[in-house]
Amino acid sequence: METTELLSIIDKGEDSFHQFKEIVTRAESIAQEFVAFSNSGGGFLFIGVSDEGKVCGLTREKVGVINQLISNAATNSVRPPINPKTENIGLPDGIVMVITVEPGISKPYMDHQGNIWVKNGADKRKVTAREELQRIYQAATLVHADELPVSGTNVNDLDRDYFADFFEKITGEELDKQDISLPKLLENMNLMCNGELNICCTLLFAQRPQLKLPIFIIKAVSFPGNDITEQTYIDSQDIVGKMSETFQRAMSFILSNIRHKQGNKSVNSIGDPEIPRIVFEELLANALIHRDYFVSAPIRLLVFANRIEIISPGHLPNNLTVNNIKLGNSNIRNPILASFATRLLPYRGLGSGVLRALKAWPDIDFSDDREGNQFKVIIHRDTEG
Repeated sequence: METTELLSIIDKGEDSFHQFKEIVTRAESIAQEFVAFSNSGGGFLFIGVSDEGKVCGLTREKVGVINQLISNAATNSVRPPINPKTENIGLPDGIVMVITVEPGISKPYMDHQGNIWVKNGADKRKVTAREELQRIYQAATLVHADELPVSGTNVNDLDRDYFADFFEKITGEELDKQDISLPKLLENMNLMCNGELNICCTLLFAQRPQLKLPIFIIKAVSFPGNDITEQTYIDSQDIVGKMSETFQRAMSFILSNIRHKQGNKSVNSIGDPEIPRIVFEELLANALIHRDYFVSAPIRLLVFANRIEIISPGHLPNNLTVNNIKLGNSNIRNPILASFATRLLPYRGLGSGVLRALKAWPDIDFSDDREGNQFKVIIHRDTEG
């Protein structure tokens, strides 16, 4: 790191990726910082800088002592051990040690007492909430939300006729002519575990999914203006049902709340939507399939006079970025759900949905809010059309 870059970072102050410490004297203390960075997006620890951004500096003797503390912390006080990198930068007031901690690939990381720490703005905090622990395990691909059993469900919650039609479509065989029981068949298809339907099966094939998963819906509102705080609305719906039904009802909500253009069609035609239909098909399918089902929150679909927003619980998984998805990269958060969705929704699972949407309507923005743990798609409307 160049001196000018170091001073620029110090001048800007602490944030989620840059932590200042005037001095460290205990391996346990520095281990907690290592754990928090490893469980989050990685970062830099600057030793020899006060919380207020004043360079205090270190002597060569202190650097030697701190190097030993770092080694002890990374090896003995972080589970699993990590390999931080250090760099010493000389300044007029002394040496500043820059410790680089990469994002961990073996999450969750813990301190020697078994505590899991994550970054919380410029600070860190201990993880205690079950949902957050599950998301950390998900990031490490140790567990996926779509495979979790839904408490209180059983094979009687299945819409048998709907599932039978689906099964025959994908296998060419009749469900009632299978040699194994329906529960065993569902287990073999990764849709059931220990007698309970999992989240994927419930969302796709249950008779009434929201009886057991009431929060996994789409809350849709159409506003007359451009502000979500407006006191009036044009239309408002809680969209429920199987995922295929939810998808179709959300499409209908959007199409009934935007303009249609006649073009060359007859006077009796409803015309074409102001924004191509494929844009909403691709982005709604992505929202339903790739949202974070560890987060107990609905998808929000908001229609404003100048834009349409689709807000999904959960930021982009792992190190995926907005630039990545614009290039067609993908990271499957819910693999079982995604594998079945290709037969139920206009979804191909190739990471090409965003590309198709942008090709049909380039005026789309994406916001990956990692602090707020949500992903927002903003489809701008042609206000002059």
